[in-house]
This record gives sequence, structure tokens and C-alpha cells, in this order.
Amino acid sequence: MGSLGTDTTTYHEDFPILHDPRPDDASLPAFMVSTTRGFLPRMEPIVTLPPEFDPLESILQRMPVKTASGEPGLFAQGNGKLGEVVHSELPDLTEFVDKYRHDLPLMNALYRDYSFLASAYLLEPCHERFVKGEEYGLGRQVLPANVARPIAKCAEICEFKPFMEYAGSYALFNYYLVDPSLGFSFSDPSNVRLIRAFEHGLDPTSSEAGFVLVHIDMVRHSGPLVAGAVASLDACRRSALSSSSSTDNPERTRLSARQSLNVSLSQMLAALKQVNATMETMWKRSKPNDYTSFRTFIFGIKSQSMFPNGVVYEGLPDSDGRPLSFRGESGANDSIIPLMDNLLQIPMPDTPLTKILEDFRSYRPSNHRAFLEWVKRGSEEMGLRRWALALDGTDDMAEEERDEVRRSRSLWIQVLNQVRDFRWRHWCFAREYILKQTSHPTATGGSPIVTWLPNQLQAVLGDMVGLYERMGGDEAGGLGEECKDIMELVRRQDETLKKEVRKFCEERGVSRA
Repeated sequence: MGSLGTDTTTYHEDFPILHDPRPDDASLPAFMVSTTRGFLPRMEPIVTLPPEFDPLESILQRMPVKTASGEPGLFAQGNGKLGEVVHSELPDLTEFVDKYRHDLPLMNALYRDYSFLASAYLLEPCHERFVKGEEYGLGRQVLPANVARPIAKCAEICEFKPFMEYAGSYALFNYYLVDPSLGFSFSDPSNVRLIRAFEHGLDPTSSEAGFVLVHIDMVRHSGPLVAGAVASLDACRRSALSSSSSTDNPERTRLSARQSLNVSLSQMLAALKQVNATMETMWKRSKPNDYTSFRTFIFGIKSQSMFPNGVVYEGLPDSDGRPLSFRGESGANDSIIPLMDNLLQIPMPDTPLTKILEDFRSYRPSNHRAFLEWVKRGSEEMGLRRWALALDGTDDMAEEERDEVRRSRSLWIQVLNQVRDFRWRHWCFAREYILKQTSHPTATGGSPIVTWLPNQLQAVLGDMVGLYERMGGDEAGGLGEECKDIMELVRRQDETLKKEVRKFCEERGVSRA
């Protein structure tokens, strides 16, 4: 990996956070957290592969149900046509992966493309049954060496799983700008298009394209979240140092640190509102009735009926022929809400559903994983939540500092409310796009479709109620009418969620535990 110069990078306890994403530096991984691009890749994703990979490119361009030209693709022909072409036309190109291994963004592009082909190959039989109105049945149980070996090599170099992931493959490294000078002009959707697709996604007006592009647009607003999270931790650190060092005016330093905290909370609140407003556009850009038609190809292996014993990756000496099993891509692998969970120390219940949430952590770019863990550790070790909310009391504070504490508490509740809003909308998507469309019991990532999202949503709702009451509630808290209105919504939504989960569990014969 290339070196990081301090002129474009801030080191926080040895964690590098980029300010200049250095888009032309091929020695760095494509995904590195920055205050400018947030969790998006450092550069616009690579579209064109080196000529050695022309056979791969040819298959991927011909693969979708509808190709870029509008003509029917391999999937439209049926009868396992893609699998036939993979066997007859695709050589094992692993040696050329090794040739370009030092160009890490290119490795990410190759990982993206091989993961699209792997999922397409394995799930083609399920797609053909689905379009006939049948159950998914079994996918192909063996991934041939001409796909298995290069995807394993790319995944090793990029530190991904050798299967499709949300950030590195399906969504965040899978777009290009028709006119780069316009940048992310999502007001003109035709300027941002998918590089790879399974069904109709190469048409920017399709539901498949809308589904992916809305996710990318949401992550476009993550830079201020990164900056705000880091600034919050820095403010907490400064406040702690003022109490333990011979500062000339520790009261003034504490007040300044808290004012900085409130600025960073306001910054994150504004960014989360943008994320949620963008998320709301999903209803218009990707229709609920269309989702299941391209969803087949983003299922994983783990906990899916299509692969009861896993998948054998041919040609991998380390596997000894043993089947492998990986979760499918999922928006739950995005880093925005996990960042807020870790920073705000939202307590999750000790349940098997939370274990799935923890398992999802390994399906992110390695730099994202490290950053989220760094934030979690810093927030807990410095006691950010306790300090920010003044949970030890405000009796020893001057009135000016008490006013800032009330501001901190109000902003904290408002930020939590945006996390709640995100998770509520995600549940509404699951209800309308999946539960009302299909009886398949698991989500693409392998989690139980009825109970998994409510597990996290109820945790946020419960945390908001507990904190609000601890800070005095409607009477003594002094947090204002906005927070009072938020908490009224939280209590209503908690009851609504319980009723909806109970209804779907009864209809599907699923335990709520």
C-alpha cells in the first residue's frame, strides 16, 4: 500500500482520515474513509478493464436481461445460456490479475466484475424458475475455476469476501458519470448510470438502476458524518484534558469543547436529514412490484435454501474442495448507520438477530471496518455519551454551560431520531418491497425478513425513550417542543411496529423471538 502524506491526511490516534481522497493514487485501496467523499470510493469507479479481460467484458455486456443497446441479453434467452457461455468462452485469467495486482482500484473493478459474474452464474437457474412463477429451487452448487480462482485472488488483494458485496461490488463501485463535469447530478438521473446490471439496470430509468443509484446518492452525503464524528470525539478529548491538566481556564476550555460538540452534532444532523430525504426517493425511482425480479441475483449463499450445503469453489487449493458460504449483498452492509450506532453507543439486545448484525461487519471494505471500530472504541473509552449528555449532572456548571448541555441533549435526541427515521423507512421498504411480494423467508444477506430489521429499530426506539426520561422527559428536561413531538412519534411508532411484526409473524408462522 502506498504511503499517506500528512498534508492531505489527519491522524487521529494513528487512524488516517483523508481530506484529499487522492483519486489518482493507484497504490491505495479504492475505499478509504474521507471527510470529502465519506464512504464512497476515493475516485470514480473504473469502467474499462485492460484488454486481457476482454472475454470477461464481453460476457458481462451480453449478460443482462436487457443489454445497453436495448437488445435481449443472455438471461433473456433462458435454458442456462449464461452458464453455457461461461464454460465455452471464458478462460482462466488469474495470471493477468497477478499482473495488475499493484493497481488497487483496478483490482476493485475486477473484483466487482467477477463477483457479478459469480452471482449470475450461481443464481441463473433460480432466476429462470422465478420468471416462470416457480419456487427458486437450487442454484448451481459449484463455481467453476475460471471464475472462482480470479475472484478469490481479487478478493484477497482487496480484502473482500470472494462473493458480491454491497460497497466493493454491487453499489458503491458500480456507477459512472456520463458527463464528469456535472459531477453527481442526481437531479438529472441520466447522468449517473450503472456499470453492471442483471436485469434492466443499464437503463437509468429502470427500477434496478434506481435501487442502486439511490443507495449511492445516500452515501454521497456521508462526508459530513465522518467529519462530525471525528470532531465529536476530538471535543470530548479536549474536555477531558481540561480537567486533568493545568489549563489556565478549564471552565472556558470545557465550554469551548461543548460548543464544538454542538457544532459537530448539528453537522451530522443536517447530513442525516439529507440521507433520509434521498432515501425517501426510493419509492419513486424503484417500484415495489419490480424489486423481486432483479433481487434473485443478489442473494447470498449463507442461510439460503438455494445453497443448502454451500458452494464449492473449484481450483482453490486452500479450500480442499470444501463448500464455502457467504452472505449476500445488503444495504445493511452500508457504513452510515453503523457509524451512528457506534458513535452514539446505541445499545443492541443480546439476541441471535444481533449476532447477524455483528456478522455483517465483516462484509465491508477493510478501511471502513477499521474506522467504525476506531469510532466505537474511542466513543466508549472516552465516555462520549456520558459527557455529551452530562449524565453525571449539571450542578457544578455555570449557566452558560448548562445552556449548551441542553442544546447537546436536544441535538442528540434529534440525531437519534434521524437514525430511527432511517430504520423505520428501511422496515417500510422491507414490508412493501418484500413481505407483500414474496413468501421467501430470508433477506438477501441471509437474515430473517420479518424480525431482523425490527430488532435494530426497537433498540433505537427504546434507547430514545430511556434517554429522554433520564434527562427529565417532557416536564423537567427543558429540551423543547421539537424533542417533545419526536418522543410522541417514537411512542406511537413503537406500538405500530409491534403490531406489524406480530401480524407478519402470525401470517408466516414465524416466531417473534
